[in-house]
Amino acid sequence: MEKYKTDYKDYSGYVGIMISTDRSIFLEKSAVRARMIEHAKLYKHLHIIIFSLSKFEQMDISENCSIYSTNSFSKLQYVSGARKVGKKILKKLDKETPVIFTCQDPFETGLAGKSLACLRKNSELLLQIHTDLFSPYFTTPQIGLKNALLNRVRLFISKFTLPQADVVRVVSVKIADSLVERGIAAEKIIIKPIAVKTISLLDQKPAFELHEKFPQFRKIILTVSRLEAEKNIEMALDAMKVVLASVPDAGLVIVGSGSKMQSLKRHAYRLKIEASVAFVGWQTDLIPYYGGCDIFLMTSWYEGYGLVLKEAQSMACSLVSTDVGIAKEVGAHLVEYTPESIAGGIIKSLHI
Repeated sequence: MEKYKTDYKDYSGYVGIMISTDRSIFLEKSAVRARMIEHAKLYKHLHIIIFSLSKFEQMDISENCSIYSTNSFSKLQYVSGARKVGKKILKKLDKETPVIFTCQDPFETGLAGKSLACLRKNSELLLQIHTDLFSPYFTTPQIGLKNALLNRVRLFISKFTLPQADVVRVVSVKIADSLVERGIAAEKIIIKPIAVKTISLLDQKPAFELHEKFPQFRKIILTVSRLEAEKNIEMALDAMKVVLASVPDAGLVIVGSGSKMQSLKRHAYRLKIEASVAFVGWQTDLIPYYGGCDIFLMTSWYEGYGLVLKEAQSMACSLVSTDVGIAKEVGAHLVEYTPESIAGGIIKSLHI
C-alpha cells in the first residue's frame, strides 16, 4: 500500500468537469446527488455531465455544482454528446483556470474525458476504476455473451485512455497492482476505497434472529449480491450441493435481486437442493443477515472492491470468497472457481 497515494492533491483552485453515467444525480433527494454536492467542495466549481437518453435541462444543484444531460438519442451518442456539452462549458471558462476532467471509468466516460482534455492545455485527466477490468473473467462467456462482448470493447478503449491519464483512482490494491504490471506508473495511482458505513450490532439490535427465521438450517451460509451472471451465484448453488453431502442441515440464504433470479431458482430445483436454499429478495436492513449467518460467501467472477465483504467483515462474519476485490485484504478464506473448492472452504470455515 505504501507505494501508492491514498488521497488526491489540492484541487481547490481547479474547475472540475466530471463525466458520469449515474442518472440518479438528477433525483433531488438521492444520496448520489448529496455526495456530489459534498464532492464539489473540493473545486472552484464542479460541472457534472451525465450520459442520459432522457431530456434534462442544465441546473445548479448547489452554489458550485452544476449538472448537465447529454440528452442523447441513443447510447452510441453518449461520448459525442458529453464532448459537445464539455466544449460549451470550456468556452465559458477563463483560459488561465486549470481544469481537472474526472471520469467514472476508463471506458466510455474516459473516452469523452480524454477527448476534452486534449482541448485544454492546463488540464489533468483523472480516471476512476471501480471494477477489476484485467480479471481473466472480465471478458469471458461465463458472464454472458453480451456482457463479454461489451467488456471486450471497453477493455480495448481502456488501452488508449489509461496511458493518457494523469491520475488513476482505484478502489483496491489488487487493481492498483494489476495496473503497474501493465506499465501504469505507481505514482499516478491513488487507492481510495469506497466509503463504507460500518455496521455493528452495538449500534442497532437486529430486527429478527436469522436462525429463528430459518429454523430448518443448523448452519447458515449467506450471500448478498445482485443476481447477475458476473456474480456467479450458480456456482454457489453447485457448491451448496457438495456442502449438503457433509452438512445436510445447512442452508444457503441469498439476499438480492436481478435478472438471473428465476434461472437460479430453476437451477436449485434441478440440483434438488431447493429446500436448502432461501431466496429472500433485496433487503434494506442487512444487520439480521450479517449478524446471524455462520459464513458469508462471495463467488463473483470479478469485483472492483466488494462492498459487501467490507460490511460482512465489520459484523465479524467468517468470510469465504473467490480472489476478487478486497477479499484478500479483509482476510477471507480464498477459494478457486470450482464447486469443490468453494464447498471445501465453507466446510473448513464451519469447523466441522
